[in-house]
Amino acid sequence: MTRAASILVLDTNVVLDWLVFRDPSSTPLAEALAGQRAEWLACAAMRTELEHVLTRAVLDRWQLDATAVLAQWDRWARLVDCPPAAPGGLRCSDPDDQVFLDLAFAGEAQALLTRDRALLRLARAAGRRGLAVLTPEAWARSAAGQRL
Repeated sequence: MTRAASILVLDTNVVLDWLVFRDPSSTPLAEALAGQRAEWLACAAMRTELEHVLTRAVLDRWQLDATAVLAQWDRWARLVDCPPAAPGGLRCSDPDDQVFLDLAFAGEAQALLTRDRALLRLARAAGRRGLAVLTPEAWARSAAGQRL
């Protein structure tokens, strides 16, 4: 991984769009990761959440192979220790999503990619602290995404 690689944190819905639903909006992300122009930072709590989500009945119609999805998670994510609380008391209204915000700050990520409204509501405050909180589409259109 080169120093110029953007460090990203991906929430579970973004991971599902990419690895399960194969959403075309995930293509720029997949290409940036494969080309080592971006690095995906994650912690064990995030993998545990994905494991739990993959067992939900709502995903049954997708006939997904959870083992294969988790193997892809393991391949692409750089696993680090779970982070401490984000600086300055920046708190997500959904406690389940706090870990994504905390890791983005602790890992000095350039962006947290999410579709979650609770996280997106923090975009302005996070931006003042140097973290872009964006949808994958907005990230792909951004200067950082374009440069990748």
